[in-house]
Amino acid sequence: MQIHYLEIVTRDVDAVCAAYAAANGLQFGEPDAGLGNARTVALPGGGLVGVRAPMHESEEPTVRPYWLVDDIEAALAAAVEAGAETAHPPMELPGHGTFAIYIQGGIHHGLWQL
Repeated sequence: MQIHYLEIVTRDVDAVCAAYAAANGLQFGEPDAGLGNARTVALPGGGLVGVRAPMHESEEPTVRPYWLVDDIEAALAAAVEAGAETAHPPMELPGHGTFAIYIQGGIHHGLWQL
């Protein structure tokens, strides 16, 4: 299993980015519109950490790992078969790949296909 994208949704993007940068000696980029205006930094070995604000009033702060998969449709179907609820069906983000979100055990989980 490999995390491709670790998404952190917070109401205080600058403070979270500053704390991570100070603790780890790294630099977050400018907001990426293709990732909901997340500020991102590369993970060692590939993938990204993205920190963004909620995209609508009802979105709660969360931390959501997106697991890299070869077949997002099959992976989502397997999660649903295991009792998960689809929160967001597969959707392509131009230049980034395709993501999907499901909820299982009260936790948001993400899938990512390049």
